[in-house]
Amino acid sequence: MAFPRGGLRRRPAPALGPNFAETFAALPVAVLVIDPDGRIAHANAACEAMLNHAETTMIGQPYDAVLSPPDGYVERRDGHGFAAFDTEIEAVRGPRIRVDFVESHVADHPGWRIVTLHHAPQSRRVAQGADRTAGARAAVGAAAMLAHEIKNPLSGIRGAAQLLASAGEDRELTGLITTEVDRIAALIDRMQDFTDTRPLKLEPTNVYPLLDHARRVALAGFARGMVIEERFDPSLPPVLIDPHAFQQVMMNLLKNAAEALAGLAQPRIVLATAYRHGVSVSTGSGRPRLPLPIEILVMDNGPGAPEDIAEHLFEPFVSGKPEGKGLGLPLVEKLVRDMGGIVQYARERPPEMTVFRILLPRARA
Repeated sequence: MAFPRGGLRRRPAPALGPNFAETFAALPVAVLVIDPDGRIAHANAACEAMLNHAETTMIGQPYDAVLSPPDGYVERRDGHGFAAFDTEIEAVRGPRIRVDFVESHVADHPGWRIVTLHHAPQSRRVAQGADRTAGARAAVGAAAMLAHEIKNPLSGIRGAAQLLASAGEDRELTGLITTEVDRIAALIDRMQDFTDTRPLKLEPTNVYPLLDHARRVALAGFARGMVIEERFDPSLPPVLIDPHAFQQVMMNLLKNAAEALAGLAQPRIVLATAYRHGVSVSTGSGRPRLPLPIEILVMDNGPGAPEDIAEHLFEPFVSGKPEGKGLGLPLVEKLVRDMGGIVQYARERPPEMTVFRILLPRARA
């Protein structure tokens, strides 16, 4: 089936294959296809529902006659994609809606573009620190105080167990006490990482040595025997990050991927980077959007998170693993947020992969 249908095209487009229509219609995400003249050529069922507009009446219409694009769209660079997260658009036949708006060019079809619209509440984004509620701040403070207070009696219990062991008491029992105390203390240490509100030291950084270090550490330890593939953009500019925090984020995501691949016949992890022109995120009402063009991806060919918790992965104590504590991904989200970025979880295909996408600001001269 030929790609263009409807609209006023001035150039032929190569065929996309006989199953295009069925695949396109079944996509659960709202998608618009725009022809080289800026007119709508396709709209799937999810898009019809979101915009309250039938595909038959959208086809051939100028793009901006059906919906208003987000702020900054007009200034986008020719030949590059555009993305705006957590932004408002207005459908001509519907209300204003808050979405993640992503436009990309179609390979081998010059001038053709695909626009995807995700309901903003369904995307995993990080709110900026200034937008936290007073309740959230109070919860973080309470957790930090609780962690500190619990560690004091734990130290006493551990010391008492060691004294009993030195006095010849049951070494197996005292060893069990010591081990369990150490386990609880380690969990509290992770909670304290999560509740640490000290500002990070952001500086212009070349991420590639950090990515290489994280990859080598993973292959020498928890990802031993797995393949970690690199797909790097060699022209990536310096990124504005805290190197230590970034390293911790990468180690957490790589470990998460390795654990998801346990028992898989051909486990594969992919580290990728890209520069995304036009990607930005809202920093609050009345404030300018923040450009986040640096994209870091950690992907794996594992089964992904269970559907019932996929929307809650970045919440504390939510985990899809029986032995999981549910603190690794919330810490990732916190550190990325503190560096001015966002992190998202998605399942993408083909091939089917679990994707953690980090978007960060570039360093300015």
